[in-house]
Amino acid sequence: MLRVALPLLGLPLTGTAATEEPNQEPGSPREPPPGLALFRWQWHEVEAPYLVALWILVASLAKIVFHLSRKVTSLVPESCLLILLGLVLGGIVLAVAKKAEYQLEPGTFFLFLLPPIVLDSGYFMPSRLFFDNLGAILTYAVVGTLWNAFTTGAALWGLQQAGLVAPRVQAGLLDFLLFGSLISAVDPVAVLAVFEEVHVNETLFIIVFGESLLNDAVTVVLYKVCNSFVEMGSANVQATDYLKGVASLFVVSLGGAAVGLVFAFLLALTTRFTKRVRIIEPLLVFLLAYAAYLTAEMASLSAILAVTMCGLGCKKYVEANISHKSRTAVKYTMKTLASCAETVIFMLLGISAVDSSKWAWDSGLVLGTLFFILFFRALGVVLQTWVLNQFRLAPLDKIDQVVMSYGGLRGAVAFALVILLDRTKVPAKDYFVATTIVVVFFTVIVQGLTIKPLVKWLKVKRREHHKPTLNEELHEHTFDHILAAVEDVVGHHGYHYWRDRWEQFDKKYLSQLLMRRSAYRIRDQIWDVYYRLNIRDAISFVDQGGHVLSSAGLTLPSMPSRNSVAETSVTNLLRESGSGACLDLQVIDTVRSGRDREDAVMHHLLCGGLYKPRRRLDLKAWSDSGTFIAHHSIVWIPCLPPNICSDSHHVKTC
Repeated sequence: MLRVALPLLGLPLTGTAATEEPNQEPGSPREPPPGLALFRWQWHEVEAPYLVALWILVASLAKIVFHLSRKVTSLVPESCLLILLGLVLGGIVLAVAKKAEYQLEPGTFFLFLLPPIVLDSGYFMPSRLFFDNLGAILTYAVVGTLWNAFTTGAALWGLQQAGLVAPRVQAGLLDFLLFGSLISAVDPVAVLAVFEEVHVNETLFIIVFGESLLNDAVTVVLYKVCNSFVEMGSANVQATDYLKGVASLFVVSLGGAAVGLVFAFLLALTTRFTKRVRIIEPLLVFLLAYAAYLTAEMASLSAILAVTMCGLGCKKYVEANISHKSRTAVKYTMKTLASCAETVIFMLLGISAVDSSKWAWDSGLVLGTLFFILFFRALGVVLQTWVLNQFRLAPLDKIDQVVMSYGGLRGAVAFALVILLDRTKVPAKDYFVATTIVVVFFTVIVQGLTIKPLVKWLKVKRREHHKPTLNEELHEHTFDHILAAVEDVVGHHGYHYWRDRWEQFDKKYLSQLLMRRSAYRIRDQIWDVYYRLNIRDAISFVDQGGHVLSSAGLTLPSMPSRNSVAETSVTNLLRESGSGACLDLQVIDTVRSGRDREDAVMHHLLCGGLYKPRRRLDLKAWSDSGTFIAHHSIVWIPCLPPNICSDSHHVKTC
């Protein structure tokens, strides 16, 4: 096992052979066994796991040191600092060991470092925002990647034909197209590392980041097709091979998405039966998501798309099935793994750049690549945005296009793909490696350093850090239903119509199949709303100097957990009166702002009449505002929109 793990982690196999006993000739005298040793050094037995733990420890300490100074982290992105740290460590290792070690290996990157980052992105991706901009994301991911790959490769070949690239760079048109396919794709790791620190608005972030995730399918297909053509030779490529290349684009992308959805279904269905074994719920989430990634990789499909769709498709049902402690464990474990993997990737990128034996320099190729990827990226964004704005309700303006063009960062995916090239088939591999390193460093460091000042100078709309109020949520649901109804009436089956049909299908079939019965029954929105309002009111009470332990001073009902009230209706829950507030500081929503005035008004309305018996209510005071009476209940509840109460057939309006 150790001999398999060491090369995969980029570690040498030194010492493993020394642990094996040499073969002794028959008849030779045996040495006497050594005496009892008080101390024995066994470095070779723990070398691989010890070095892995040491790298993660160094990366974690580096993040701590970087964030000690707010002035530095506000100006320099963390990814840039980690790459510079990798350059320093690589130089130290090269000076001490006289050779470059511990580099970023493609197997380590694709099998161990990339999956947690993509899973974290897909699992916590805002699904509403993603699907609202899915058309633009697919356009930039598919059409944009094809445009960048072919134009960059053809332009570099034209540069060579013009004599601006040195003759020692032995590459033909197919070689340059192969290089263009791997250098043109936007990298999700680099985009996530830089854009999360810039805090651009949600639309820009989801378009660029969604493009970086979904263009993996196009990149994989182009890379494999061009690599196969290079191995076959341009003279042996036939017309059917081009058709197979086009067909493989749909097979890889749709196949990867299908694998992810299948494993999302299995994960949601499995967590439905874990009520008595809560301890394994986080393990199932990570295990099945990783199995989706490996299955797609094994079948030569888009593994990134598979794990993205797995996380995006299963979150709703998994979050409803597993316990609160399991949700907390999944969240923080996933964030920790993604952060560690991202840190190690950028450090190893810096270390790998020190090994000059793997790259060769050509100024014409490097400068030409930098110019073409920036120029064709900007031109493609402008042309595609002009087409998309003809159909978008909220068009993307010129400032958004500048940020999207400038945010096309390249990263470890391009470096890992160029390392995988066969030098016997691609003689110019060393020049491509050097060019890829320069492009990655330029986009991550130079563009990463300047994108934040650029956003401030252009006055790009920034992300708003607030959760929607109750009033905003109600209006959003109301408009969704109204627009779906309008499309249904006019006979136009548009976006809102299909989304409404999907929600009905999900509510009628998928939720009942994939959610535990208790979790599905208790998905009453009035319960969620009142629980949040009570928590906020308790926080406000504590902030004003109240004592939580005093049940006489705080007349908030204790809200039991969802699992303890699995088979209880909301009406029966609201009858119960507790002795005090249940404050779990890990789940308290600490967002308090002036925008929550509507929530406060609704809370006082509920608190004034929701828990009082019928005989204590002033019927005259309530008759003007309008009420409805829950059937078979003595509890009075103020009027709310019908979509808040899921048990609407038990509700009668006065």
